Amino acid sequence: MLALAQLWVVHSRKDCDVKDPQQSEAPEEAVVAPPARPPRSLIPIGIAVGVVVVAIVGGALVMRAESRTNKVALSAGAKPVTILPAAAATYRPSRVYVGTLRPWVEASVGPQLVSAYVDTVLVRPGATVKRGDVLATLDCRNVSAESLAISSTARAIEARQRAMANESARIQGLLDGGFVSPNEAEQKQAQSVAEQAQLDSQRAQLTKSSLEVNDCVLRAPFDGEVARRLVDPGAFARPGTAVVTVVDRSTIRMTGDAPENDFEIVAPKTKATIHLLATGGDVTAVISRRAPSADPGTRTVRFELDIPDSARTIPVDTTGEVCIEVGEPQPSSEIPISAASTNGEKATIFIVEDGIAHARTLRVRGERGGSLFFGLKDLVPGAAVVTEGRALLIDGDHVDAHEASGKEPAR
Repeated sequence: MLALAQLWVVHSRKDCDVKDPQQSEAPEEAVVAPPARPPRSLIPIGIAVGVVVVAIVGGALVMRAESRTNKVALSAGAKPVTILPAAAATYRPSRVYVGTLRPWVEASVGPQLVSAYVDTVLVRPGATVKRGDVLATLDCRNVSAESLAISSTARAIEARQRAMANESARIQGLLDGGFVSPNEAEQKQAQSVAEQAQLDSQRAQLTKSSLEVNDCVLRAPFDGEVARRLVDPGAFARPGTAVVTVVDRSTIRMTGDAPENDFEIVAPKTKATIHLLATGGDVTAVISRRAPSADPGTRTVRFELDIPDSARTIPVDTTGEVCIEVGEPQPSSEIPISAASTNGEKATIFIVEDGIAHARTLRVRGERGGSLFFGLKDLVPGAAVVTEGRALLIDGDHVDAHEASGKEPAR
């Protein structure tokens, strides 16, 4: 069968090659050859080369990404911290109490007997006044008129009583001669005594009225300064209404309260240092007086210190801190309070030794200002204490320590 098929193909090609006589006479036209096709054996080679190039590029990218990946755990690396050597210092236990700076004398000046409109206020805060200076006046025209009326009535009663007394004396003389009856003499004498009593009553009312008139002029009760002006002209003032306040700052009273277990610490004549929060200055004084009993509600003892201030530089009604030192000075190690986590009387710190941070919980000897103090047995002066970066540390971490000045310490 295969042979027959091949023979049929050969005859078919021969029949196709026979030329047409009409076509043989026509001129032959140029035949354009089709473009040459590449050999089929080069296509697989190109694909293989492309796959190799992609694999090489991908491998290079993977190697580059892996080269930038940190293979070391963060906990194994040294953590940057700032350290500060513990300083040798001396610590003395002390007590600090918060108190108030009060004037030696203070008075709220206002009417005590009358109610009236304020006519004038002659001073303002900061004015210096002397005892008896007029500070303000009230509109007391009705009180003055009433006082004048009482005075006139008293004079009339006094004249009538004088006449009654003279008449009674004359009747007593007639009684001795028998010209008048004893009853009439007694009646005249009783009328004279009654007029005298009425006169005394009017004089008392006149004294009261005079006090009311004087109450309309408000005067300084002592030498001092005007601290507050509470009302202005036109306001209505009643008894007890304060118009101005006068203080005497020649001596300042520092008042404070101490717990009952510090009763002996605040004994009189104990030396203390007072820090004035208003001015930022410090003054030294001794405790002048101490209450003999504690307050039943707060169980605190009131004590006072007298501070001379002739220049009147300390403002009153401000806050002060009284510091009293107790005990004896003790050699200690000092570190900033920010370098420790305190809990009651204990503090946790990190000490760097040979590039390793060690956590230590120590007993705090005391605190003063922004520093903590420890015993020399607990913390040796010069020990490298971590001040910054300790929040990320645990005991035994490797650290890259730098002093607060920026210099790297010797390890």
